[in-house]
Amino acid sequence: MVEDARPANASAKPRAAVGFLRGLSGKLLLLTVAFVMLAEVLIFVPSVANMRIRWLQDRLNTVAAAAVVVDGLQNVELPRAVQRDTLMATGTKAIVIRRKDASRMIATVDMPPAIDGEYDIANFTPVAAIRDAFDTLLFGGKRIVRVYGPLGESDATIELVMKDAGLRKAMLVYSRNVFLLSIAISLITAALIFLAINRMLIVPIRRMTTSMQEFSEEPSSPERLLVPPEGGDELAVAGQHLASMQRELQKTLKQQKSLAELGLAVSKINHDMRNILSSAQLISDRLADVDDPVVKRFAPTLLRTIDRAVGYTQEVLSYGRTAEAEPHRRFVALRPLVEDVAELLAIDRQSGIDFEIQIRDDVVVDADSEQLFRVVHNICRNAVEALTNHEPEDGRSRSISVSAMRTGSVVTISIDDTGPGMPAKARENLFAAFRGSARSGGTGLGLAIARELVLAHGGTIALVEKPTPGTLFRIELPDRPVPLDAFRSKARP
Repeated sequence: MVEDARPANASAKPRAAVGFLRGLSGKLLLLTVAFVMLAEVLIFVPSVANMRIRWLQDRLNTVAAAAVVVDGLQNVELPRAVQRDTLMATGTKAIVIRRKDASRMIATVDMPPAIDGEYDIANFTPVAAIRDAFDTLLFGGKRIVRVYGPLGESDATIELVMKDAGLRKAMLVYSRNVFLLSIAISLITAALIFLAINRMLIVPIRRMTTSMQEFSEEPSSPERLLVPPEGGDELAVAGQHLASMQRELQKTLKQQKSLAELGLAVSKINHDMRNILSSAQLISDRLADVDDPVVKRFAPTLLRTIDRAVGYTQEVLSYGRTAEAEPHRRFVALRPLVEDVAELLAIDRQSGIDFEIQIRDDVVVDADSEQLFRVVHNICRNAVEALTNHEPEDGRSRSISVSAMRTGSVVTISIDDTGPGMPAKARENLFAAFRGSARSGGTGLGLAIARELVLAHGGTIALVEKPTPGTLFRIELPDRPVPLDAFRSKARP
């Protein structure tokens, strides 16, 4: 028992819609909120440190105002009650003014036995300020700290001893306000960005996604085609490419359907045609026994033509099977083969079309004669059809010229005509079946089959630009490589 190697969800249909949080809209909103909050955190770190420095600076300035007044009263010591009131008003435990030659205690009550930290407001680094701010915010509240800084413009220093409980409380209130403000800013910013990007990106993407889903359900319906958006941005260009791809895919599907119907019709016709040609072949064989000179003249050509038709009916579906039969190569004289092509074309002399064969009798080509006949015949027949209703403007004659030459192991065959040339659409789709036809109502199969047969011989076929009006095809067919054993056997004396 062979298990299916495909994954369990290989045949599952794509999800028609996703939830808000799982979609791009929800993810965009959450990411915007997260990024704004991250930006606010990065802003909060230096701002809370700066807030702490300003708070301490304000406290020093308040204390300094009272200390300067007291310091102006020389040799006067404030009563204990006044000192207590001053310290309570300023939230400190001691106030000291220090000069180079002396220091003066302005007020003190219950001086603590130990100081937990010292902070110089005038001299600090940003890193130290951030470190001290978070230290106070996380572990402060019950510490005794000494804070000092310059006293105005003088050379004196104001110093105070205080608890950090008030500082920590102020920092917590500041942090709470910043947090609430950050939430409000992030939500407003996220909403604005969401609305803008949703209109600019999500809506067009959702529109293209819906179009792809609807088109995949019924690709043959013209109503399922995406109407390309206007504009020149990336999404508009993507929508235009998607609409173009859908149109091309729909056209290809129609062609594939036509090919399938054509293959069925050809197989039916081919079945009956083989029976008819088989009967014609039996009857034509009897013409060889007729003594009439005219019959003897045309009978060989008729027999070869019917034989080729029988062979074509047996291989008519090979193009649909993606490959022609393997060529049976041998060295063939090229001029008689081209003469057979001219005879089968049966160009009316009154049409004014000349068929010129510029090939020496000694030019031989290593190829399958029947397949090479089909290549030359298809190209020459296209040339005859192009020249039939064409009148050269410069008065030149209407002609088809087939020439060939051998260069080493490669034979080059040129088929040139003086017709109107290949239209631009046919040049763009050259050698493409059902798309590369040069005339209205054509299928383009002739050139497609010719190219496939030439490639099977290891050769090349190309449309060559020329200065004069008309079409020139050049075919290059190399000889088969000589096997090494055969070469050695020939080289031995």
